[in-house]
Amino acid sequence: MSKALKIIVEKHPDGYIAYPLGMKGVVIGEGNTYEEALADVKSAIQFHIETFGDDTYEHSDLIETFVAEVTV
Repeated sequence: MSKALKIIVEKHPDGYIAYPLGMKGVVIGEGNTYEEALADVKSAIQFHIETFGDDTYEHSDLIETFVAEVTV
């Protein structure tokens, strides 16, 4: 079963980190480029689902994701 997931991709000085929203457990991808990190996290998600089954999805009604910044 295919399911669309929202992925957060962070740019750091030494590369990119990507992780999905709406999954139970820790699933992370990394790469030297945005595309590499996205491909790596997709592979990690597929492995996670193959290993733990469809129960790894959190059942939420997430529609949109926003990134905001505040100064404290």
